[in-house]
Amino acid sequence: MFKVKDFMTKDVITCEPDEKITKVIDLMNTKHIHRLPVVDANGKLTGMITEGMIAGANNSATSLSIFELNYLLSKTDVKTVMIKNVISIRENELMEEAAQKMLQNDIGCLPVTDRDGKVVGILTQNDIFKSFLNVLGWENTGSRITLEVKDEVGALEKISKIFADQAVSISNIGVYASQDGVASMVIRSDTTQIDPITKALEEGGYTVQEALVIE
Repeated sequence: MFKVKDFMTKDVITCEPDEKITKVIDLMNTKHIHRLPVVDANGKLTGMITEGMIAGANNSATSLSIFELNYLLSKTDVKTVMIKNVISIRENELMEEAAQKMLQNDIGCLPVTDRDGKVVGILTQNDIFKSFLNVLGWENTGSRITLEVKDEVGALEKISKIFADQAVSISNIGVYASQDGVASMVIRSDTTQIDPITKALEEGGYTVQEALVIE
């Protein structure tokens, strides 16, 4: 779980290098998309074309009339405008790897390929956001409790026991980087009765930074 293939759009729309820009524009408008992976006859990734690239082609011909511009685009191949050195990711890579690639390269999407280089999906920033919400269980009803936790062996076991003793099931856990040996742990559970579990955690020696009911 939490791999690229679990969150990517699988029914990805593509185009070929020899297709005309006008056809790509029509496809983008019809399907309400902003970017297309470019593939060869075997479905292997060869490039990427976006609305921005097409707009750039338009801007380079500002002295032309609308008729002349449309004629020019109808004669222009995708391969003359597309990015050729595309940053992509394999379908079995972790979502963390995908997020890092987007951040490091300041890009908003990644074509997803299989081990043979064929395009099998596309991953966008929105998919990264969805995976983040999924990890923290944002769409689930229950509680969200943030604790100060010492970075030590057995800490999670002790906290889990407190929840178990209160008959509360933990659904999601997130840990923020520790400072001076203390981390912030966000715990999502299935209970909406936060007072008993909060009291039990404090009696167990933990500082509850925040306790919220999520409905």
